[in-house]
Amino acid sequence: MLLLALLLLGLPGPAGCPMTEPLSGSSDEPPFRGADRYDFAVVVTAGATECFWQFAHQSGNFFFSYEVQRATGFANSRIILATASDPNGFQIGASQDVRGQISFPTRETGFYQLCLDNQHNHFGFMQVYLNFGVYYDGFSVEREQPAERRQLNDTLEAIEVSIRKLQLHIFHMWRFYNFARMRKGADSFLLESNYHYVNCWSMAQSCVIVLSGALQLYFLKRLFNVQGSSKPRC
Repeated sequence: MLLLALLLLGLPGPAGCPMTEPLSGSSDEPPFRGADRYDFAVVVTAGATECFWQFAHQSGNFFFSYEVQRATGFANSRIILATASDPNGFQIGASQDVRGQISFPTRETGFYQLCLDNQHNHFGFMQVYLNFGVYYDGFSVEREQPAERRQLNDTLEAIEVSIRKLQLHIFHMWRFYNFARMRKGADSFLLESNYHYVNCWSMAQSCVIVLSGALQLYFLKRLFNVQGSSKPRC
């Protein structure tokens, strides 16, 4: 009985599930919120849905871009459904295409949900490149316009404004760079697919040409084949 009780105490129960975020008041450590921007590729299996969460503060600007780089299956369709939802679960944006972009201001603080639905392809997977994140008004040039009047009297203010403008330009260049990476990956997979397609059809057509030539030669030999007579000659 003592051994059975020890075994029952050692079994994992429902309370043993891992927690991704501590409850309020249960720990002094803040919840893990991750970085402000991400870019990576993900594989969405046939008929499946993949979701991601991004933390954002209030009064921010959320951006979400995607492009289908590779698709398999019978129809070989590259259309995918992308949706974005607020921390309360309400959908605030959707896009259904090969590539798309969803942008919106963050009205409240919390985790925003991004989902990819591969409902159009039931027999193959899709590789999708994602680029999403949030930036705040600290990047905005409008907030820095009043400070430009003090640039002549305060060198530090001028340096700060210049640095923030440079950060804004770097941020937009980073987004354009990720757009270029999306297109480069999609073009690379398309080039590789066309390469294998041309090679396979070239080999198949070569085999058909050789086989047809062999059959023509065989039937021509049959036409000129004279069978010997059984009667003896004089």
